[in-house]
Amino acid sequence: MKDRSLSRLFWFKFTRNRLAIGGAVVVLLLFFTALLAPFISPYDPSYIDVEHVLSPPSREHYLGTDQLGRDVLSRIIWGGRISLLVGFVAVGIATLIGVILGALAGYYGRLVDNLIMRFVDIMLCFPTFFLILAVIAFLEPSIWNIMVVIGLTSWMGVSRLVRAEFLSLKEREFVLAARAQGAGDMRIIFRHILANAMAPVFVSAILGVGGAILTESALSFLGIGVQPPTPSWGNILTAGKDNIEIAYWLSLYPGLAILLTVLGYNLLGEGLRDALDPKIEP
Repeated sequence: MKDRSLSRLFWFKFTRNRLAIGGAVVVLLLFFTALLAPFISPYDPSYIDVEHVLSPPSREHYLGTDQLGRDVLSRIIWGGRISLLVGFVAVGIATLIGVILGALAGYYGRLVDNLIMRFVDIMLCFPTFFLILAVIAFLEPSIWNIMVVIGLTSWMGVSRLVRAEFLSLKEREFVLAARAQGAGDMRIIFRHILANAMAPVFVSAILGVGGAILTESALSFLGIGVQPPTPSWGNILTAGKDNIEIAYWLSLYPGLAILLTVLGYNLLGEGLRDALDPKIEP
């Protein structure tokens, strides 16, 4: 009954936040658009039509074509798949690393905590985007390398968040009871404490997806991210930069797609954080 009342309270608080609902709608639309890309895309995103090079938006091409005659709408739809894949995989890697290190630091404390937190501080001293650029410079630009590098350079915030949750939970009564019953450290960490610390981690992951998508788009725009002919919002913008004076649609529409996607994930994450916070009254 208590779990049901808490879920009802969460749902009530979440549905009263119109911005959060708007963010959820945007995220769901992006997800289903990417999932159904083979069925709703009007053209093959790699199909070259030399008769319609840099054509403006029309009935035949709703968002125009690029410098090779490829349909911009189709490339944006398929580029959404790349964005979702990069976002979820990169955030998954970052969350996994951050949860493990943060849990160990918060539970054991002392020497383990000092070693892990000093390593976190060192990582935070480097500007994340420039660190990613430096790593990518030594690797072959590909979608898999991009996902791994973003994940390996984005876990510090999660680790500090998990550490703080563990410091506040490890002396609670349910942890002392589990320890008195002979439960081992790993069972206490992952079965008892982590289960009660996942709400802020989930919110952080939602917010991180938007950041990962933005980072991938920036790398692709610079030419060291997803490589053509694979469609990406970033490399569509690169074509827009080269033809900004005669083809505004190459910059406008993928830019709006990035803006709405990142905004949607941020609004959803903020709404979930408010709904899960017991201090905020409904």
